[in-house]
Amino acid sequence: MADVGGQDGEYICNHWIGAACPLPAPNELDMTGYFATSKPSDAAAPPPSGERIRVLHLSDFHLDPRYNIGAEAECSQYMCCRYNAYAASSPNKTVLPAARFGAFQCDLPMDLAGVAIEAIPALAGAGPTGREFDFAIFTGDLISHDNHDWPLQLGRTYIEYEESITFSMIQSALGSTPVYAALGNHDTWPQACAAPLSMQPEYLGNQFSWNYEHISALWAQKGWIDSTSYQYASVHYGGYAITTWRGLKIISFNSDFWYTDNWFNYINTSDPDISGQLRWMADELQLSEDAGQRVWIIGHVPSGWNGSPASANPTNLFYQIVERYSPHVIAETFFGHTHEDQFSLFYTNNGSNPSAETALTTAWTAPSLTPLTNGNSGFRAYDIDPVTFNVLDAYTWISNISEAPALDQQSAHGAVYTFEYSAREAYGANISWPEYAPLNATWWHLVTEQWEINPSLVEKFYLYQSKSSVMSGNCTSMACIQSQICYARSGSVPLAGLCPYGTGY
Repeated sequence: MADVGGQDGEYICNHWIGAACPLPAPNELDMTGYFATSKPSDAAAPPPSGERIRVLHLSDFHLDPRYNIGAEAECSQYMCCRYNAYAASSPNKTVLPAARFGAFQCDLPMDLAGVAIEAIPALAGAGPTGREFDFAIFTGDLISHDNHDWPLQLGRTYIEYEESITFSMIQSALGSTPVYAALGNHDTWPQACAAPLSMQPEYLGNQFSWNYEHISALWAQKGWIDSTSYQYASVHYGGYAITTWRGLKIISFNSDFWYTDNWFNYINTSDPDISGQLRWMADELQLSEDAGQRVWIIGHVPSGWNGSPASANPTNLFYQIVERYSPHVIAETFFGHTHEDQFSLFYTNNGSNPSAETALTTAWTAPSLTPLTNGNSGFRAYDIDPVTFNVLDAYTWISNISEAPALDQQSAHGAVYTFEYSAREAYGANISWPEYAPLNATWWHLVTEQWEINPSLVEKFYLYQSKSSVMSGNCTSMACIQSQICYARSGSVPLAGLCPYGTGY
């Protein structure tokens, strides 16, 4: 178990005892012999094909079946918009009634989820009918944000129920379109927990197997993964590798093994890969390199950005893996979790000299469907080159939660989703870039250089982070501007830890 007198204890003290101890420095990685072969000297992404397909990216649904219209939406406890929620300043009278179509401090109500399900194919689809997607990805978190302790409303039955109904809703919108999903930290019970299968006694290592078996069976039953992927995912933390009909390999992994709220990550913290998932990922990438195959990696908790939700040592190893197999194998990586619209970049030489020339690949963090934490509700679609599998453009749609209360006063129409922005149009005005060239890591690094020249672009990015929420703050101080640039250039927690103003921006 945990070495509480050593490094494990230092991490426990820092995270679980109110930062009573300083955060330990990241361990030095010994990568000697880790990779089967050296990186090819001519490693490069394939040239653009001039074609495009449409791919949907959903994340952080957080459907709340217990959302209670009219309940307190500005409560003093957790969660709001529940029958027993109240504001301490007004315990006997509701301050802000929960609107039918959502509230800023609450998870996704059924009514807004229904609007999203109808809107997604109509607004974001493409193809002959204008409602089609080549495939979709889901980067985790189906379940509402209930705490473990107040009230005791989480459990295995609730998790399985939400997983079943939410994926059924998504399938009802997308029909036969395959959805490749990753588990989020809320998609288990207790939430955020995952134990390495090597943990002894055996029942400790297998205590979350019920969830991996259930979720992978759902994916297989819906025809989203094949029998081989199902069999692997059911006994390997819900992770799997699958090849789409176009030849793209998608590697889905369980990021709970670097999430800071996973209790089991505080046992043997000197091992950056206690689950063995990163070893498996590197082996899958090697197979793809040998075959000349392009790969996407999907997970939930981002490996970088400001570094607040992830652990240093596993994300450091992940960075080395991404660097080794980019840009010729890994086309893109995708995350969720933050509920915000963000990205972070990977560079050569462990990010020691970030530049347009050293940029390798991009991690895209999708906006959430839940409005919780003062955002609007949103979803994203990409135009993808069907040969390189790089992103050509990213489009985001949002539903304005500030308009939700007014909708309760009428019955003529419900909530709507509207187009928010195109990444290429929003950030590329002063970047000379061919139409069919991808929005790759080089392009995004040039965007961050534009931020240095024109800080008003950072303010635009900051607004889009919240999905254009009226609750979004501003980012006009030098500390905020420099932090956003630094976060965007940080693909791992150790790199984010070098940002001069910490994690607060």
